[in-house]
Amino acid sequence: MIVAETVAAWLAETRARDLPESAVETARLLFLDVAGLCIAARRELYVGATLGAVDSVHSEGGACTVFGHPGSFDAFGAALVNGTAAHGEDYDDTFEGGPVHSGAVVVPAVAAACEREQLGGDRLLVGIVTGAELMCRLSLVAPKATHNAGFHPTAVFGALAAAGGVAAALRLSPAATASALGIAGSMASGIIEYLAEGTWTKRMHAGWAAQSGIRAALMARGGFVGPRTVFDGRDSIYRAFAPSVKPNFEPLLSGLGSRWVMPSIAFKPYPCGTMVQPFIDCAVKLAADGVTAAEISEIVCDVAEGTVPRLWEPLAGKQRPPTPYAAKFSTPFCMAVGFLDGRVGLAQFSDARIHDAETLALAAKIRYQINPRDEYPRRFSGHLRATLKDGRIKEYRQAFMRGGVESPLPPHEVEEKFAENARYGGWTPAAAERLLLASRSLFTQPALDILKEFRA
Repeated sequence: MIVAETVAAWLAETRARDLPESAVETARLLFLDVAGLCIAARRELYVGATLGAVDSVHSEGGACTVFGHPGSFDAFGAALVNGTAAHGEDYDDTFEGGPVHSGAVVVPAVAAACEREQLGGDRLLVGIVTGAELMCRLSLVAPKATHNAGFHPTAVFGALAAAGGVAAALRLSPAATASALGIAGSMASGIIEYLAEGTWTKRMHAGWAAQSGIRAALMARGGFVGPRTVFDGRDSIYRAFAPSVKPNFEPLLSGLGSRWVMPSIAFKPYPCGTMVQPFIDCAVKLAADGVTAAEISEIVCDVAEGTVPRLWEPLAGKQRPPTPYAAKFSTPFCMAVGFLDGRVGLAQFSDARIHDAETLALAAKIRYQINPRDEYPRRFSGHLRATLKDGRIKEYRQAFMRGGVESPLPPHEVEEKFAENARYGGWTPAAAERLLLASRSLFTQPALDILKEFRA
């Protein structure tokens, strides 16, 4: 059977009763995390610019929610804004092995589709779980090759995952679902050139993929035909976006529907690049050991070769990032902030901080060397070796990402993260608590009723 047909059959047949409790709870936390991130970013300039590119609607039928904002919007606009806001601060979930950010794509797409179609919470649940599962599995077919080709895996695989999740929520037939996946393959896009100047385009990748997935599913429902060979054909999505690696479809198809990988999705403790985070933990440990910045001669980090182009080079530029957004993808800067502050939060990526003399002086002392035995992307690890001016050596390793599969954040910490993000976005503690309670019945009520609660 053609790969897309196997995937489509699974999507079309999955029902809420088929889902394990771990997947249901992960879906709830994904929704909550995304909603909190959207609220936290609601006043940011890039969210305002995206809002200016979509249309509000005045009728209740099919009107959709933009988290943290008044009014209602069409499904495509809501998915674009919510996905952009959720991914905008790089504080959203990640999947070790991809890496991809599934929540910021799948939750906005499925939520908007369910509001548009006035579907129940059980459909919302199925769409989020299957869409996230599909996105994680798609990222494992040709590891590292999408990044190496200059594309953002979240953007590319997100369009197909969103289409699959929406198709599952709509209960499209297997044939229509396969067409939706094929259509989404022609909507997939997202270059990583944003890294050159720290510009904003990565932020919109999740939103663009989300709205593309809705369009693909609805077009397929209307009879538009897409290529069933989108995954395994001569000019498939992997040939286009990951040409250096022969695709291995076993991670996509093995145990599909019986063994779930999406419950291993990682929730980030820091609002910055995924592979940076274990290095921040190492820097925090160094400071906690009583070392001061003035005592440090240099810090050398063992790193995976695949992370260097995005997080370490050009080194001089990473040590002095040009924008607060670029700073999120600078390992030296994030390590310096973690060392000096003992934490890294949303407020620390500011114009003032990227010009702070003490932070930049420490970042300038941090460099890297490639460790050929690093297990990236299967595991995200961190390391530093600090040489002090008196000749002492301090070395720390973080064998895994905190929040990931080997050290997951417990649900109460994800809920606390939501509350903190809601407060950052200007919501009262009482409002945040009300929404937290609403999330606990998210999949047992009409989606339309719950989602309205998240409007301003």
